[in-house]
Amino acid sequence: MATTTDVAAPKETLYEREARSVSKLAHLRFFPLAVTGGKGATLRGDDGRILIDFSASWGAASLGHSHPAIRSAVDAALRDQAGASYLSSANLPAIELAEMLLDLGPARATGRVWLGHSGSDANETTSRVVRAVTGRPGILAFEGAYHGGTSGSMAFSGHPSQQEARSQHLTLVPYPTSSAESTLRVIDDAIARKPDYFGAFFIEPIQSDGGMLVPPPGFFEAVQRRCRDNGILLVSDEVKVGIGRTGVLHAFQNFGIEPDVLVLGKGLGGGLPISAVIGPEWLMNDRAGFSFQTLHGNPVCAAAAAAVLRTIDREKLLSNASKVGYCLKESLNELAARQPAIAEVRGVGLALGIELRNEALPGVTARELTARVVYRAFQLGLVVYYVGVNSNVIEITPPLNISHEEAMRGVEIIERAIEEVVSREIDLDGYQQFDGW
Repeated sequence: MATTTDVAAPKETLYEREARSVSKLAHLRFFPLAVTGGKGATLRGDDGRILIDFSASWGAASLGHSHPAIRSAVDAALRDQAGASYLSSANLPAIELAEMLLDLGPARATGRVWLGHSGSDANETTSRVVRAVTGRPGILAFEGAYHGGTSGSMAFSGHPSQQEARSQHLTLVPYPTSSAESTLRVIDDAIARKPDYFGAFFIEPIQSDGGMLVPPPGFFEAVQRRCRDNGILLVSDEVKVGIGRTGVLHAFQNFGIEPDVLVLGKGLGGGLPISAVIGPEWLMNDRAGFSFQTLHGNPVCAAAAAAVLRTIDREKLLSNASKVGYCLKESLNELAARQPAIAEVRGVGLALGIELRNEALPGVTARELTARVVYRAFQLGLVVYYVGVNSNVIEITPPLNISHEEAMRGVEIIERAIEEVVSREIDLDGYQQFDGW
């Protein structure tokens, strides 16, 4: 006869272990995802389930998980390691990466490359150097824009979660969603009121964390003309939507513009921490010792980034992002036509958003509905998060090499998740403990 001492204690989950050991300060959680591995466009949970990854860690895992090209590059860089930094010595992988980025970057920005750890430090460095070199303290940016999580990058972000950190030198303008004219008038007025004050205008070709917003045709061309006419540097923040995500290498290429400065991050490292700023020599070489951390330009992350760029070309991932993204958007638009809870599907390539409506479920806000839908999708085997100033836009940023079959399976899960949540067919006990975005 079994005794109480013979009964095995319930096995502690990975999520429970984390709760006892890891700080919550960097958490942005939507459901109890705990990962032990992954391959391609899938993740393996600690419960053994294989999940389709429609986020790619917010776009960072651009080649998916465990890609052999990144593994090989990292192994080679560690096997014969050229130091651990470019702070006080040149190293071959960092130089090779910089040369590749200059070859692939916009002509106006072809000068020098700064390497960092993340989009946050890259955007912060850009704002600092622009203000220091031009002597113009003002920054123009869009309402809803998220340019990073450091104090310097939050200072010129427009996302509602960062209001207290904003700089007195920041001027925010509304992001146009249908007509460009009203926003252009706001920009004209801001420049006219403070001539020779603004050093840079930070844009996201697609405003990602603000809700996957796409500007109307011709808008960014009009913004660029105003920048050129008034000596304002046009900075394209492509941390999330660049490096092939929209079906072209750089997202600005979709909109007929050429920025003065290009900021890259997330997908550049394929899952390793690296960022880059590409800008003209007169700006980027103004002074030494201006913005650095010890492990900036380390050869391991630089080698991984170079492997990402080579693989995008070799495996024709721009074409895959364009083709699979087109099919995804078409399928989601078909879903929207038969699902009243969906207000709009928008985006380009593999940078897509699904906006959900208020009151699609009586008494439930769009934010609440979206939180329930992504939670249910996780239960059904899909990793997808939400963004937007109202937290009601499901964001789709899968690996660039996701297959058509995986993408269509993801759409099926989203459809089922929305239907079951709207019809109240399932019990979602526990989702309330996740604050989300």
